[in-house]
Amino acid sequence: MSGILYIVPTPIGNLEDITLRALRILKECDLIACEDTRQSLKLLTHFEISKPLVSFYSYNQQHRLPQIIDKLTDGKKIALISDGGTPAISDPGYILVKAALEKNIKVEPLPGASAVITALVGSGLPTDGFIFCGFLKRKPGKMKKELAECAPLEKTIVFYESPHRIIKTVEICREVFGENAQICLARELTKKFEEFIRGSIKEAEANIKTRKEILGEFVVLVYPESKVKNSK
Repeated sequence: MSGILYIVPTPIGNLEDITLRALRILKECDLIACEDTRQSLKLLTHFEISKPLVSFYSYNQQHRLPQIIDKLTDGKKIALISDGGTPAISDPGYILVKAALEKNIKVEPLPGASAVITALVGSGLPTDGFIFCGFLKRKPGKMKKELAECAPLEKTIVFYESPHRIIKTVEICREVFGENAQICLARELTKKFEEFIRGSIKEAEANIKTRKEILGEFVVLVYPESKVKNSK
């Protein structure tokens, strides 16, 4: 009988944001597959959990995949976690899920922390429909194209961005959507210095450009200007 692959969300910042079910699964599983064993060890140590760890990330996924699938086929229960949040969201976890399903191995996802959902519900932007783009292309031209393709759908657009590129990205958002389009920059979610920068793109751009230093990963949310105008 084959084992079970558990998809276990972990805190994106505040360690209190882990579920009782997630802790139970981590304690009961035979093996934990994670992005960074050092990072995951900190979390497990905090909750006094001792389990074998195996790294599974973008650069070793093809090598690790057969090993993990073999263990699942042998009946092992394996928990997949990421460095923070829900696994398989903009990380290689989906490859493992897909491979497990192809082998008729049970996949059991747990609900839990997600930077995307946390930012969306706190943004003040419409939540009845949204488009998640993960990490956009880095080249300005390709980034503009991606954003422009989303605009006609008239949904809140959500994507990740790093602190050293956030100013340029907001400038590109202004070029694509116009300075009056509504935006929210969610930074350091659930951590001590959590911050939501809300308002028009013009206002948000002015805000971040006055800062001497910008720290923390961002979730960027934009609501296309055309929909804003039509809703008034």
